[in-house]
Amino acid sequence: MAPRSVLCCVCALVIPVIFFSATPTMVVAAEEFKVGDALGWRQPTLNETDMYNLWASRRRFHVGDSLRFEYTNDSVVVVDKWGFYHCNTSSPITAYTDGNNTLITLDQPGPMYFISGDHHHCKEGQRLLIEVFPLHPRSHSPPAIARPPQSFPGISPAPSPLSNSGPTISSADGVVSISVVSVLVAFVATALMA
Repeated sequence: MAPRSVLCCVCALVIPVIFFSATPTMVVAAEEFKVGDALGWRQPTLNETDMYNLWASRRRFHVGDSLRFEYTNDSVVVVDKWGFYHCNTSSPITAYTDGNNTLITLDQPGPMYFISGDHHHCKEGQRLLIEVFPLHPRSHSPPAIARPPQSFPGISPAPSPLSNSGPTISSADGVVSISVVSVLVAFVATALMA
């Protein structure tokens, strides 16, 4: 009866390890974006009224990223959709007037609306609408397929189509290596034979 209880304990430990080692749960570091790039946060000229829409359309924002607003004699106001389209600051979600450098962390997915605290600047196009996406997914290749243990005489596995060409999984990524999983599989097979 001892081998069966050992088998249950091993399975209880091995199954979560295999599951979590194959699940890409890690995320990429957040990015900081300077709003308007070199132009910063300022009142657009007559020919630039769409400058912040164009700036935002060339980027993807994710939860955890941050926006840096650099400005002079101005402010940044986070508003709802209505406030954005009407340049209305009477019910701001948050208002920043802290000098010339405001850093705002994007903490939830969905649309976010930013306008200048100066009504005239906002009407001239100093407003920004962005879509915030969920956390950055880390591109993670699937693990290479483990070969069965060589402990059964007379049976040799067919070569893997992924051998020597598939990705390797290192412990630096916080993932259990394929060799550890192979050893655990061999141990379970041995316990079943006993």
